[in-house]
Amino acid sequence: MRLFVRLLSTALGLAVLPAHAATPAEPYAKPLPEEAIPSVTALPGQWPKSWVLINDFHFNAIVDGRVVVVDTSSANQPLKGIVRAAQFANSLVSTKRGEILTSETFYSRLTRGERTDAITIWDMADLKPKGEIVLPGGKRQLSVTYPNLFQFTNGEKWALVANFTPAQSVTVVDLDGRKVLNEIDLPGCAQIYPTGQRGFSSLCADGSIFSATLDDQGKVATSRTIKAVQDIDRQPLFSAPAMVGRTAWFVSQHGMLQGFDLSGDVARPIPGAFSVGTAEGAAPEWRPSGWQVINADAAGRLYVLMNPAGKEGSHKDGGTEVWVIDPAKKARVARYPLKAQSVAVAVTREDRPHMVLARADGVIDVYDAANGAFERTLGATVAFNPIVITPVQ
Repeated sequence: MRLFVRLLSTALGLAVLPAHAATPAEPYAKPLPEEAIPSVTALPGQWPKSWVLINDFHFNAIVDGRVVVVDTSSANQPLKGIVRAAQFANSLVSTKRGEILTSETFYSRLTRGERTDAITIWDMADLKPKGEIVLPGGKRQLSVTYPNLFQFTNGEKWALVANFTPAQSVTVVDLDGRKVLNEIDLPGCAQIYPTGQRGFSSLCADGSIFSATLDDQGKVATSRTIKAVQDIDRQPLFSAPAMVGRTAWFVSQHGMLQGFDLSGDVARPIPGAFSVGTAEGAAPEWRPSGWQVINADAAGRLYVLMNPAGKEGSHKDGGTEVWVIDPAKKARVARYPLKAQSVAVAVTREDRPHMVLARADGVIDVYDAANGAFERTLGATVAFNPIVITPVQ
């Protein structure tokens, strides 16, 4: 009872304290200045060589595909920007033009209605769209992203777009004039490999390769087919090569490397195809596997994703190791184990280059290309389904 009386007395005493004894209220701080909406931060005029562009196919929402700009040197803030790349889009980047280009498809009712194919042109400085070129006919090839469905030619003044209706053709687009120049039929052949100063080549279903030069109107000036450049049944080539200068290095599903000289008007096979080799620990055998399965560094070394469970149908599973190949020596010079199975490999153009690996779960891992040491993971923070990686040149 005494304790209750003391507590009550204390409470009553506090209740009758004079007003001047209370702590005065602090004045309100000045309100924060209003921010402009939208707020866009300009990117550097020259992008660092640690940056890459990643095509995010976004399988769960294909209409919301995108190309993301990623700083592979930053584990905390790797995402530098995003551009839309809708509906099975492909992309190109040109530091010469200061532009990113996306070839996209739209429908008037999002997933249905009138179809429009277009090339959207984005400014590299702020990633804002600065123009578009509508492609007629609704013919653009709609498939999971391959790098060689959309390519430059004619000193990056023109773009070439692969079509599939299912008849195959290539649309020639004048980027400076913002207009379509021509459409070239390409029966039985696919993919676009820029050849010579103003032309392209394509691999064909019968194992041949077709090459064409273009006149100043975008029409075929000359063409030539070289037969039997690949064995479709025994050594089918992955369609996306690693580029070393004007040499395209293709790897087959069984590990054979074949180079093509694309510097002239006709794509010419380089004599002396050779194997990436073999190794222990396979069940049943090591084979190349992945979506972007081969890439090259500035010194011309090739980096191939390898899977120890290689078999018929495993060519898109991804790899657990990267094998480094010196094409001049026709020999493997290193094997790099990966932290997790990966579907795409690329090599940055830094003074000390890095391997950038994309995993099927969306995680991006970064390794030292000189020794294969794991350096950092960017996590699954920049893309849902990263399948094509383009280093900044």
